[in-house]
Amino acid sequence: MQKSKLEYIWLDGYEPTQSIRSKTLVQRSFSGKLEDCPMWNFDGSSTEQAKGYNSDCLIKPVAIFSDPDRLNGYLIMTEVLNPDGTPHESNGRSTIDDDDDDFWFGFEQEYFLWNPATNLPLGFPSKGSLPPQGQYYCSVGAENVFGRDCVEEHLDQCLEANINVEGINAEVAPGQWEYQIFAKGAKDSGDQVWVARFLAERNAEKYGLSINLHPKPIKGDWNGSGMHANFSNKKLRTCGDQKLFNKICDEFGKNIKKHMSVYGAHNELRLTGKHETQSINEFSYGISDRGASIRIPISTVEDGWKGRLEDRRPSSNGDPYKIASVIISTIKAAL
Repeated sequence: MQKSKLEYIWLDGYEPTQSIRSKTLVQRSFSGKLEDCPMWNFDGSSTEQAKGYNSDCLIKPVAIFSDPDRLNGYLIMTEVLNPDGTPHESNGRSTIDDDDDDFWFGFEQEYFLWNPATNLPLGFPSKGSLPPQGQYYCSVGAENVFGRDCVEEHLDQCLEANINVEGINAEVAPGQWEYQIFAKGAKDSGDQVWVARFLAERNAEKYGLSINLHPKPIKGDWNGSGMHANFSNKKLRTCGDQKLFNKICDEFGKNIKKHMSVYGAHNELRLTGKHETQSINEFSYGISDRGASIRIPISTVEDGWKGRLEDRRPSSNGDPYKIASVIISTIKAAL
């Protein structure tokens, strides 16, 4: 009888940034369908999600992907519930007030490949200095690119898992990379980003590396890491009205604190007004402006004010569920 390996993935209760946890369930004659994934549980006292005297937390399957590293394997994204079935306070997915695919999201996940032996990004020397940023972005050549094999393998894994990754590129600092994920529906987009993060971490283990999602892990004249959020709904994709785009952007400007509270920890180190960012305490928007809080893509304008917006403030360690949730709430308030 064929047995399948189901890797249950969830987010722990660590603050201010949650970590990914997982464990394997072996199932006989598994259908490969989400509805046949059983509810499971874990010891919440080991993940900052429960006390030892009442430690069980439930994990409810919400999305399923093929596991590219395992024969008859599946990746099961879950959300954490309390024993009574209500959402756990650490469950960002439950905050999304949108159950259809009206809202589309494209997340640009930046990160550093990190060398635990040196506690520096891959490619950074433990002694001496490097040429300044500029030559590394979308570059080729051993003097510019570090970790391409690891990154290419992760891309292949995402594609094999049927994650809708749309591209990769080397970023402006040595060892810094980016992948982009697009999905229709806020929950689906968050599921895909988190599973892609899981695959990146697990894949990097084979290379003796880790994935650093801190928004500013290297001080000095280096760009930080963000997770720009591209978003639209049907009105934005079809309205043809500049005034509506401006109205939505103005609504974002009225809610800086609300957004920054879920856009990722330590983001003030990245959003300084330098390195293609707006200050964390200010708000601006503009056409094709990468130094603005929200960039209006030139393609949106050229298509007759039909398309998307890009919030450039979310950090690389932000929770895509919470980011999508607050974006949706602000757009709904504007409309």
